[in-house]
Amino acid sequence: MPTLIAGVALWWGAHLFGRLAPGPRTRMGGAGKGAVALALVVAIVLMVRGYGRADYVPLWVAPAWAWHANNAAMLVAVYLFGVGGTKGVLYTRMRHPMLWGTVIWSVAHIAVNGHLAALVLFGGIGLWALVAMAAINRAGPWVRPVAGRGWKGDAMNLAGTAILYALIAAVHVWLGYNPFAGG
Repeated sequence: MPTLIAGVALWWGAHLFGRLAPGPRTRMGGAGKGAVALALVVAIVLMVRGYGRADYVPLWVAPAWAWHANNAAMLVAVYLFGVGGTKGVLYTRMRHPMLWGTVIWSVAHIAVNGHLAALVLFGGIGLWALVAMAAINRAGPWVRPVAGRGWKGDAMNLAGTAILYALIAAVHVWLGYNPFAGG
């Protein structure tokens, strides 16, 4: 569990570094981007290793319907991850779509993984997304984008969502976690 906690903490620190220590981050210049990227890679490695090696401490058993809800929520989460890149209709109407997608991803995974390591990993990342949104909101008002690609962007995002969702499901199955098995 300590490795998992260290990974989640490093994820938080790397993402919030610029907001918590803007002076040092600014002085790092372009090298700071590389340092943050490296810290995030290390954080992901620590989280994956820590999650895989954590003792199984059961907290609850997910009902069968939670698996279906998880899969539906994941479609929404993956779609939200793409909103900023494809700049569809939602792009001009929603602040923080990727972070909201992360919150949905987090809650969906907590619902179906009723053990302590899942709560630490998914809860930690979901809480980070909420804190990040609050920090961004506190930094200043949202300047709403005035234009995007409209429905064309949404169509691109739907296609990308379908492809990415299939890839994510395939990786889960390959790793031995069939998201369609239902508990």
